[in-house]
Amino acid sequence: MTVDSCFAALLADPRNEVRPPPPHVPMAKVRRAANAAMIAAAGPELHAVRDLTLPLASRDLGARLYRPSPLDALPVLLFLHGGGWVWGDLDTHDAVCREISRRAGCAVVSLDYRLAPETPFPGPADDAFEALLALVRLAPSLGLDPARMALGGDSAGANLAISAALRARTAGPPLRRLALLYPALDPSCDSGSQREFAEGFLLTRSAMRWFWRCYLGGDDIARDPSFAPLAGDLAGLPPTAIATAEYDILRDEGEALAERLAKAGVGVRLRRYPGMIHGFVLFSGLTPVAADCLSDFANDLKAAFGE
Repeated sequence: MTVDSCFAALLADPRNEVRPPPPHVPMAKVRRAANAAMIAAAGPELHAVRDLTLPLASRDLGARLYRPSPLDALPVLLFLHGGGWVWGDLDTHDAVCREISRRAGCAVVSLDYRLAPETPFPGPADDAFEALLALVRLAPSLGLDPARMALGGDSAGANLAISAALRARTAGPPLRRLALLYPALDPSCDSGSQREFAEGFLLTRSAMRWFWRCYLGGDDIARDPSFAPLAGDLAGLPPTAIATAEYDILRDEGEALAERLAKAGVGVRLRRYPGMIHGFVLFSGLTPVAADCLSDFANDLKAAFGE
């Protein structure tokens, strides 16, 4: 199998490769360019989409609530966007959240968490967990069911989702599902797929190392389970669905997580999408596999919420 031909033009242009930005370029400019490149085609119309503010323990954060229907007490997914903890926002993943909400029949709350390097670890992870607690408190007023909650995200956002789920084991609330798209898990960046696909497959190994440095506030790659869950105890996590892409540097760490979860007695479903590269669900205009993956993601949520 080779990289899907739908990505030929994208990968042929070296300007599309994700690399560490030049140090003299302001982060605001880097983010504007990166976010513009991530925004996909418009997602489907829903019953209601609105921005809101989540009052956390020490700050307020913006979020966006997606409702597929007027029904009350909807199950809800807290979604954490990708972007290496450095970029990405509510708009870059708007279409993805719309698709998940429509296909799963659940509400989705997308969180505008604080970004590195201005806010390194544990700031974004704290935001994810505190937002989960805030959603429990606010659920009745938002027409959501606090007994049917799930966590999910893509790439760096999937890392934050796992971090929040680990904390929720002891501090609540109970979660029905973890749904993870090509999660970023290993700050050493030393897996087989990291080496094999280091260049030429959109997300480069050098960029991933830079993202980790931004997130961790330096070069420390100590394996704290709070940000490197492959090093920790995974028992007690909710049933988990993991999607990986065949030609993604993050592939092996996502699949290692599936193996670790199974050994810990956690129900896990792993799907590898052939021919795909990192971030492929954002490329719905290039490949129908993006829609297939989001359907699988949504079906896992529907099954969990129906239990």
